Amino acid sequence: MAITPKRMGVLYIRPAFFIFPILLMFRLMYFVWLYPLFFCFKKIISLQSSNGFINRLPITSADAILSMYFRYCGLSRSTFHLHNKQTTMYIWASKNISSNKPNLVVIHGFGANSKWQFILQISQLTRDFNVYMPDLIFFGDSYSSISDRSVKFQAECVCDGLKQMGLEKFSVYAISYGGFVGYRMAEVHEDMVEKLVIVSSAIVYTEDRKLEHIKKIGRNVLDLLVPKTPEDFRMLCQLTIQKIDLGKWIPDFFLWGLIAFENCKNEKEELILELLNENPEVVHYPVLTQETLLIWGDKDGVFPIDFGHQLHRHLGGKSKLEIIRNVGHAANFEAPFSLNQLITSFVKASS
Repeated sequence: MAITPKRMGVLYIRPAFFIFPILLMFRLMYFVWLYPLFFCFKKIISLQSSNGFINRLPITSADAILSMYFRYCGLSRSTFHLHNKQTTMYIWASKNISSNKPNLVVIHGFGANSKWQFILQISQLTRDFNVYMPDLIFFGDSYSSISDRSVKFQAECVCDGLKQMGLEKFSVYAISYGGFVGYRMAEVHEDMVEKLVIVSSAIVYTEDRKLEHIKKIGRNVLDLLVPKTPEDFRMLCQLTIQKIDLGKWIPDFFLWGLIAFENCKNEKEELILELLNENPEVVHYPVLTQETLLIWGDKDGVFPIDFGHQLHRHLGGKSKLEIIRNVGHAANFEAPFSLNQLITSFVKASS
């Protein structure tokens, strides 16, 4: 015969008598505490303040996920101290270096740190190359207390960091602002840079052409490259991405989060002003000795294709210009696979 609780002399109470008070307690907690908390959270996240923790939270979380993805792709981040610890540079580099792979230094442009700019390319690039991907000074966590804002200073910092890693020979793939840095690296450290790939970077121009182009953009360049409002971001997206109006699909709170996430805004503006104030007749970019591949989107709204042709003429016979159709300034987002194919075939080709 089965033994029941009653026969054991234990008071038997139906489960419902326990469940009902627990449900009631949770219901009271929801209306008294959880619901007001949730309501406040919704209100906070809708605020358009660029300084709040809540605004930064989605971007900080996304950045942490990107770090995990880059580690999954075989990269690890190293820290290097330069100029008697006045400068700190962070570099993502392949953990397992293969002698069968060429070394490729990947240099980002303006915007967030390097992870955000090369997310669609990094998986394939790490299969074909030993990748070294620095965060330029004042991007990501890289920082310097030195007042120099020149492109040459950025180039020296990258090369000094790579030397600390023991890297002696490498090719460079650089986009937009990074193209200026890569060009100076190839000029100053000719013995280190073997080949150079520049994507959408208007390195040579006349003063009249520069002023004409800035006027044509019709917006403050500082506000576009260091956005202060969601509308600045949306305008930047329209200029850089041709295939889709990405900005209109991104909610304001996420864009405010991007603004709050960015650090060293004043220093970034100083970098832009340094570049804009360069006089092409004084600041000379010599013809490089390295083989150079130029890649341009034919719909580039930041640096139109004629800048690419001008740079191609300046470099002469050792350069080649490849144009990707129906692509804007951000070829790394709009055509990452085509871009990778061009980079890989060029760098791996025998000289």
